[in-house]
Amino acid sequence: MADVKKKIATRDAYGQFLVEYGEERESLIAMSADLSGSNKTDGFEKAFPDRFIQAGISEQDMFAEAAGIAHMGNVVAASTFAMFAAGRAYEIIRNSIAYTKANVKVCATHGGITVGEDGASHQTFEDLALMRVIPNMTVINPADAVSTKILLRELFETKGPAYVRLGRSGVPVIYDEDADIRIGKANIVREGSDAVVIATGLMVSEAMDAAEILSKEGINIRILDMHTIKPIDKEAVIQSAKDCKAVVTAEEHSIIGGLGGAVAETLACNYPCKMAMVGQKDTFGESGKPAELLKKYGMTADDIVEAVKSLI
Repeated sequence: MADVKKKIATRDAYGQFLVEYGEERESLIAMSADLSGSNKTDGFEKAFPDRFIQAGISEQDMFAEAAGIAHMGNVVAASTFAMFAAGRAYEIIRNSIAYTKANVKVCATHGGITVGEDGASHQTFEDLALMRVIPNMTVINPADAVSTKILLRELFETKGPAYVRLGRSGVPVIYDEDADIRIGKANIVREGSDAVVIATGLMVSEAMDAAEILSKEGINIRILDMHTIKPIDKEAVIQSAKDCKAVVTAEEHSIIGGLGGAVAETLACNYPCKMAMVGQKDTFGESGKPAELLKKYGMTADDIVEAVKSLI
């Protein structure tokens, strides 16, 4: 494992990847809806101005244009905040991108409560649920900067629509550069047998902190990084449930329809067992510091500890 003290936002890793991949592939087109500085597409804009399109504050138009450009033989990375991608442009993503199997990667930044001071109007807890229900759509939510780049490379080399959830805040670097990370295959980042915590995004590092707290009490938990929400790694979910008996999901997202929902669906049909969910509890957020909001809305290591103890 890498040095978890080092923090890098996954949106920053995305911006770096775009420039690196753009040097390799001339058919890569990047787009932004008036937020290139925030979603980190500005580096690509400077490096390849002829392959960058600034769509302005018109998200529906951006994604519709992205579909057309993709059908001309290009791979398109179209970016805005998660709220405006999954929310404002949902019908366009569904009908123009997913339905037509356009090679568009919807790279949405600023997902979840850690948007912070921008408040409830910009904090989306529904995006993973909305995107995973769309046919043909791959959905990923990387835990750190390293896995972001590795997953993006595989994603951009695979033709078809995809949704990538990226964060605003810096998160610990969990993986080494040569880590074996693949779309649709969960990674075990810590072994244990008393319970399994299946986490995604920034909640993977919170789960690692929770594991340290629990280990001092003689409780050893397995941690699965479920970076791919769709297709979810059913085999890993079922096997971990059999090995550990108790399952906790952890996500910076509503407990309705996201990772928790996907895991519950898998277990209900294959191996019913005791389960708890850590995430946004069917409520809107508010303006505040990211760390304070995570604590208030129950998405911290302490909340994972409490959920594990409630089951075992």
